[in-house]
Amino acid sequence: MLSTDYTKKLSFNRYINDGDLVIVYEKHDNMKAVKVCEKSVLENRFGVFKHSDWIGKPYGCKVSSHKGGFVYLLSPTPELWTLVLCHRTQILYIADISFVIMYMELIPGCVVLESGTGSGSLTTSLARAIAPMGQVYTFDFHEQRAVAAREDFEKTGLSSLVTVGVRDIQGEGFPEDLIGLADAVFLDLPQPWLAIPSAGEMLKQDGVLCSFSPCIEQVQRSSETLTSKFTDIRTFEVLLRTYEVREAKMDQCQGEESTPGSQRPCKRKHHAGEANHWQQDNSGSPIVMARPSSEAKGHTGYLTFARLKCVASSSSRVASFVA
Repeated sequence: MLSTDYTKKLSFNRYINDGDLVIVYEKHDNMKAVKVCEKSVLENRFGVFKHSDWIGKPYGCKVSSHKGGFVYLLSPTPELWTLVLCHRTQILYIADISFVIMYMELIPGCVVLESGTGSGSLTTSLARAIAPMGQVYTFDFHEQRAVAAREDFEKTGLSSLVTVGVRDIQGEGFPEDLIGLADAVFLDLPQPWLAIPSAGEMLKQDGVLCSFSPCIEQVQRSSETLTSKFTDIRTFEVLLRTYEVREAKMDQCQGEESTPGSQRPCKRKHHAGEANHWQQDNSGSPIVMARPSSEAKGHTGYLTFARLKCVASSSSRVASFVA
């Protein structure tokens, strides 16, 4: 289960081939993953799309149906895969994922341990971060979830970078043959403090551990356990605020500004002559408008990071002191 084939690398194709996985973008809140099959078709409210017309086209292209409707064919990046994957469990989203990868200091060639796998949202991004020569070992106690995740990694072309195992990490700990091999360990468990001692044994000197917990009580208990063998313990809550940017007519913007309850700043009042001149020269002219999205996500969870203490032998400390 733990063997790694370092001759395999993550490939990035710019053109769509038969058998590839593509993300079909219909609109900003409607995307789906589709496996390209030359004899298949995709039917939606925009019309009928033949897969054979997609083959050979570059990712990101716009394709039209017989009705004149269109969709975009996008590459299955980890960011897009997070938005379209099947939710077998609660998942981490882009804001938390990017924060995790940065603070775990992941680079190509790293070895990462993860528990639990869940829907594989984070695992997909971890695999890209450590590609092409690294390896992610991910574990889930639920066998059906592990099997489904393994199938998803096959679809996205990450099977050579991700090893999926079925194991109760809270009760059994990580496999002994991984002791001292991990650059980083990620825990997404209901009782992470039970797995922290085993995670410490898996880490290399100066390795980083991250634990994701939705409740602050979990953070407190995990931090108490971390103090024995870890240092630089920090907890973050990542809140993402997105903005909508679109083009609108001037008269539309003025109407929106006067909407009751609007928080947008008001322009100064003009005299009658100025107002007529403004309407004459600029009425209906397009402008770019930005405002906070009304669908902003709130609390997702807490991210606790800690670094394994470097324990030097007494003889080495004496030698360094003498030097």
